[in-house]
Amino acid sequence: MLDPIDRKILALLQNNAGLSIAEIAQKVGLSQTPCWKRIQKMEQAGIIKARVALLDAKRLNLGLTVFVIIRTNQHDDVWLQKFARAVKEMPEITAIWRMAGDIDYLLRVVVKDMDAYDSFYKRLIKRVALSDVSSTFVMEEIKYTTALPLELSTPVVPAAAGI
Repeated sequence: MLDPIDRKILALLQNNAGLSIAEIAQKVGLSQTPCWKRIQKMEQAGIIKARVALLDAKRLNLGLTVFVIIRTNQHDDVWLQKFARAVKEMPEITAIWRMAGDIDYLLRVVVKDMDAYDSFYKRLIKRVALSDVSSTFVMEEIKYTTALPLELSTPVVPAAAGI
């Protein structure tokens, strides 16, 4: 289980993964070595999946975000493998979720503009048979975060991880 210091470390890293070990250690009240060991254990346990930089899509001329709703009438393993290969090869897709309910898959797609989305759409439907594709376009981003609500978490950690 994570203790309050682990949670503080995770909160700091979620906000700024570029902090040095010295800065994190100082903010959580540890020396550098124990702080680094805690981070290493959380990485080994898979709690920390990656440390990345978040980029501003609009400043990179990638100003159109589209949520693509996919329905299929094929649910066999062969189709799923083909679909997974096709979508993993398309860099415009930044997230994919397999859904329960009326929607089979939900994709988050980031492109330059409507022409770029049209090109993406045509490549997608050529690669894999889909029964229905619909798109919703983001007009305004009101909230976007990658930070998880740590105060609500109860991590599932493999016993061998030692956390």
